[in-house]
Amino acid sequence: MLKEFKDFIAKGNVMDMAVGIIIGGAFGLIVKSLVADIIMPVVSAIFGGLDFSSYFIPLGADVTATSLDAAREQGAVLAWGNFLTVAVNFVILAWIIFLIVKAVNNLKKKEEEKPAEPAAPAADVVLLEEIRDLLKK
Repeated sequence: MLKEFKDFIAKGNVMDMAVGIIIGGAFGLIVKSLVADIIMPVVSAIFGGLDFSSYFIPLGADVTATSLDAAREQGAVLAWGNFLTVAVNFVILAWIIFLIVKAVNNLKKKEEEKPAEPAAPAADVVLLEEIRDLLKK
């Protein structure tokens, strides 16, 4: 069983998947920072200093806090601002992945469009062409 596990881990697909997951996680953190530190502050400034991540709707009468963290401690809340921020993260991440896939597909298409070198003629065709040329002389 240990040998089977070692063979499984050593397969290229498993290693490629692991690298993809690690890079994807790091890329997700970059996008999260892009949205939280660059995009949402600009959107907040445009809309008059709003901080979308702290917007919520209390779902119970006992929730009286004005900050999201305090309200969560008091009871159930509908944190629609946080959801909006996460949705913007997703849209940006999806757009960037779309652009990357599109660029890779364009590169593959350019490689496929390159004309292939013509194959060398068969030996018998070369011999017949030489005979033809000799007969012309």
